[in-house]
Amino acid sequence: MNEFLRNAQRIEFVITLACTGKCKHCSEGDHTGCTGHIDTDAAVKAVRAICANYKITSLMTFGGEPLLYPDTVCAIHKTATELGINRRQLITNGYFSKDPGKIGHIVTRLAESGVNELLLSVDSFHQETIPLQPVKHFAKCLKETPIQVEFSPAWLVSREDDNPYNIRTREILRELDFLGYPTGEGNVIFPSGNALKYLREYLGDDPKVFSPYEEDPRDIRSFSFGPDGSVDMLGGNICEDDIIKLAEDYRP
Repeated sequence: MNEFLRNAQRIEFVITLACTGKCKHCSEGDHTGCTGHIDTDAAVKAVRAICANYKITSLMTFGGEPLLYPDTVCAIHKTATELGINRRQLITNGYFSKDPGKIGHIVTRLAESGVNELLLSVDSFHQETIPLQPVKHFAKCLKETPIQVEFSPAWLVSREDDNPYNIRTREILRELDFLGYPTGEGNVIFPSGNALKYLREYLGDDPKVFSPYEEDPRDIRSFSFGPDGSVDMLGGNICEDDIIKLAEDYRP
């Protein structure tokens, strides 16, 4: 095993950069013109190959809005379930349809595919462009499944700061109290993408662009895939290259 991946225990897929929201804090920017999604067969093949060579304990799918492509999400999680990956997580803003019937059907499919943790992004930023009613219905449908759900808001400056965005986020969370879901730590917005464009006044005098999710190139913990099949850190693309060879050949 490549010494630089000796601690790799996680797989992450950005399913798509297409999104139903246009959030001021989004690290990916405006998502203008983003279409398409990761190739389902290539993603499933990569999961199988990685699990045959590494002890993977968690897998996550996110976006963009991943549930714009539920077939792909469900195929990946079904494979992860079959291969015994314990934590199978999904991050979603909960808005992929206004049709209550379709929403309920997708929730059933998520549960059947083996998703067992769901982080629901609700806050002042998402709800500027995403209606809350379909999200509420999505969250209600999840109550009928064994999926563990928690709200995962984005906080500006800090969770405790009393800026107008955080105040509105707390109001939205109170409106969702009746569902009984816990609110997780969420995340504090970092200087990147739209945040630099719309929220600069809250980010300090000279905000440095960074991502808190960057890995140590000498100790990679996650196999991370972009929506085009590109392999973060390792180089290459699972639509063209063998993921295990990419891992074996990797040098920082």
